[in-house]
Amino acid sequence: MPGTSFRTRNLRKIYGEGAAAVHALRGVTLEIPEGEIVVLLGPSGSGKSTLLNILGGLDRATDGEVWFRDHDLATMSDRELTRYRRDHVGFVFQFYNLMPSLTAHENVELVTEISRNPMDPAEALRLVGLDKRADHFPAQMSGGEQQRVAIARALAKQPDVLFCDEPTGALDSTTGRAVLKVLQEVNQNLGTTIMIVTHAAAQAAMADRVIHFADGGVREVVENQSRLSPDLIEW
Repeated sequence: MPGTSFRTRNLRKIYGEGAAAVHALRGVTLEIPEGEIVVLLGPSGSGKSTLLNILGGLDRATDGEVWFRDHDLATMSDRELTRYRRDHVGFVFQFYNLMPSLTAHENVELVTEISRNPMDPAEALRLVGLDKRADHFPAQMSGGEQQRVAIARALAKQPDVLFCDEPTGALDSTTGRAVLKVLQEVNQNLGTTIMIVTHAAAQAAMADRVIHFADGGVREVVENQSRLSPDLIEW
């Protein structure tokens, strides 16, 4: 039986104070098993990215409990959260955030220099199908290739969890499916827990578990009995 990767209890996040306060999360209670692909689905402003940032140690909750395995993220110091991010999690965002003056190999290598148990950059690029593009600069690559470099960079840390915030938001359908295929292969081959934030409902079909968000809360959690290949996802 897989263990539990994350669990939250009555998690709340409020930005601002008084009449101007924004309730981004309104008492979210969840469990995320190890080794799953989890899609967080919902409209813009529903709380998906806020939850991802708290689970990833980029932000702190206003109230409630949040655990990674047996680590209490809510009580960690800033230094401990930095170590948690470095040792356990990888991030992939909608915009690739690559260094334009560095090659694909060098962009991935940056992360390995500060990692506890890094993967060889060449191996990380091979996993995303870009071993033959290692010496190319971002400007010489398509959007999909740049996103795959960003995935390779995150993977090179050998994280337990890969957080992906709208990873196909800037991509066309063919390129987007190729990126999702890479994420699926990473999950299957490395056992990495992958959490994908999206507003594209069709992507839910590739997940083990779909968490539907609305108005800062979880409306529904659906466990898929079978996962659809990204090649077959409607766009």
